[in-house]
Amino acid sequence: MIAYLTRRLIQAALILLGVSLITFALLYLLPADPVRQIAGRSATPQTVESIRQQLGLDQPFAVQYWRYLTNLVSGDLGRSYIQRSEVSELIVARLPASLLLMVGAIVCELVIGLSMGLVAAVRRGSATDQALMVGSFIGVSAPQFVVGLLLLYVFAVKLGWFPIGGYGTFSHMVLPSLTLGILGAGWYSRMMRSSMIDVLRQDYIRTARAKGLAQRAVLFGHALPNAILPVVAMIGIDIGLFMGGIVVVESVFGWPGIGQLAWQAIQRVDIPIIMGVTLVSACAIVLGNLLADIVAPFIDPRIKLR
Repeated sequence: MIAYLTRRLIQAALILLGVSLITFALLYLLPADPVRQIAGRSATPQTVESIRQQLGLDQPFAVQYWRYLTNLVSGDLGRSYIQRSEVSELIVARLPASLLLMVGAIVCELVIGLSMGLVAAVRRGSATDQALMVGSFIGVSAPQFVVGLLLLYVFAVKLGWFPIGGYGTFSHMVLPSLTLGILGAGWYSRMMRSSMIDVLRQDYIRTARAKGLAQRAVLFGHALPNAILPVVAMIGIDIGLFMGGIVVVESVFGWPGIGQLAWQAIQRVDIPIIMGVTLVSACAIVLGNLLADIVAPFIDPRIKLR
C-alpha cells in the first residue's frame, strides 16, 4: 500500500505540474490584458507600464512561470490582481460552500441514478426500462441552467417550498444539489444498468438463485457490490468536476462557491485566481481518483493495488 501510494502521489505531482504549465501558457497567450483591467480605461501608458513591471508581467514566459512555480512550491498561490487579497484566502473562504454543494450533488445523483439503473436492469426490456432510460437521456442532455431555472420557477416561485437563492441552510442547498444531481443521475443510471445486466448474467448469480436466495438478497448482497465498481470510479471524477466546474449552477442560485469565484476572475482576467481554482480542481480530481482506487478493493477483494 505504501509503495502504491508513493507511486500515485508522484504521478499526481507530475499531473499537477502539467496542468499548471498548460494553464499558465494559455493565460499567457490570452489576448486580453490584465494590466488594463487593473489600471482602468483612463490610465496613462506610463501608469500601465509601471503596473506591468510591478507585477512582473513584462518578463518572458519562462521567467514568469518559474517564479510562479517556486512560489507554488512554498504554498503561495499568488495575490489577486483585482481584489488585492491572497488567492489561498479567497479559495479557502469559498471552499466550505463548494464542498457542501459537492456532497449534496453526489448524494442526489447516486440516490436517483443508482435507483433508476437498478430498476431498469431488473426490468430489462419492459416499458419501465424504456421510460427510465428516456428519462436518463433527457437528464444528461438538458442544459444545467435550464434545469436550474425550471426548478426555481416550480419549487421556489410557484410552490414556495425553497428559497430562490442564497446560502446558509439546508433548504438553500436542495435545488442546486438537485440540479447537479439530475445531470449526474442520467450518467449513473445508464452505467449502473449496463453493469448490473452484465453482473446478473454471471454464474455466481445463477448459483445464488439456484440455492433459493430471495431476489433482494441476490441483488443487494451479490450483484450490487460488483456492479457498483464503475460508479465508484465516476464519483472520483465528479469530486473534481463539482469543485470547480459548477459555475452555471452557482450563478443561477447565487451560491458563493469556487465556481462563482472562477467566473468572476475570468471576466476580470484575474490570472492568479484562475490559476488557483484550476489547480485546486485538478488536485481534487487526482485525489478523488486515488480515493476511488483505494476504496475499490474493500468493495471487491479480488482487486489488488499494484
